[in-house]
Amino acid sequence: MRTYLITGGAGFIGSHFVEAVLANSDSRVINIDKLTYAGSMDNLSSVINNKNHTFIKGDICDTRLISKIFKEYDIDIVVNFAAESHVDRSIVDSIPFLQTNVMGTGVLLNEAVKNWSNFSKKLFLQISTDEVYGSLSEGVFADESFPLNPGNPYAASKAAADMLVLSYSNTYGLPIMISRSCNNFGPRQYPEKLIPLMIKRMITGGSLPVYGDGEQKREWIFVDENCAKLLALIEQGKIGGIYNIGSGVISSNISLVEKLITIYNEATQENISKDRIKHIKDRKGHDRRYGLDCSSVEDLNINTKPYSFDSDLKKTVRWILDKKAI
Repeated sequence: MRTYLITGGAGFIGSHFVEAVLANSDSRVINIDKLTYAGSMDNLSSVINNKNHTFIKGDICDTRLISKIFKEYDIDIVVNFAAESHVDRSIVDSIPFLQTNVMGTGVLLNEAVKNWSNFSKKLFLQISTDEVYGSLSEGVFADESFPLNPGNPYAASKAAADMLVLSYSNTYGLPIMISRSCNNFGPRQYPEKLIPLMIKRMITGGSLPVYGDGEQKREWIFVDENCAKLLALIEQGKIGGIYNIGSGVISSNISLVEKLITIYNEATQENISKDRIKHIKDRKGHDRRYGLDCSSVEDLNINTKPYSFDSDLKKTVRWILDKKAI
């Protein structure tokens, strides 16, 4: 039985990944989460009584705690989801992002090196983001060798963490991988992110705020699809490898909000007008476009279900409506 240390496992993507790992009875999960505003025990309701799941409330910056976990549970695989991840918040105050995303990653790396006497069958998987590549011109798609050019404090903190992970591979021979995924969406996402925020505002009757002209373009992947690819990377990926994870579905923010209005109206039989969309002052340093070249992952022939953006959007809207998750 392999033992995973999953950090940030009570958050949005982390909780889905915990579920995916525990679907395999040959795996045990040690789940540490600080339970900040974006993490919730409600996200773990399906696994909280699973005998192979242990939850620990704690901070990855706590060296003593992380050292204790490594020693007590004989960790085989670290998957580091723990992060401050909201760009707007990083613009207001970058310090928590530097502490968790950089220093916290450093603590995990250091304890892995100290406690893994033999690196055989060990792995440190760093969960990163497409935002480390910065804003791309139309028609440009970043592969894993593309220069990093983060355009905001959040993205810069994730790029710094990536560099730190790579340095531990080079210096100590630590077996690492890095995944850089596009925007995730799906059930349980905290409603500060675009999709759940828009649905929340539709439910509560507020305006639908869109930054600038709304033509910023993002690539979108359903959270379960991302988690399936992460699990496949653990089994099939190359040690030391960096892997972009995307869907090929790129949409402008304004087009996505308009699509959400249509899906919401169909689901509720309401008649929300696109006039509810309110263009607001653009945020500082707003990246214009992201796009990933994911051929490295595609070369692994990872077998995942056929991807349907519209179907998964409808599933997400339905979940928010059913749970009144606002």
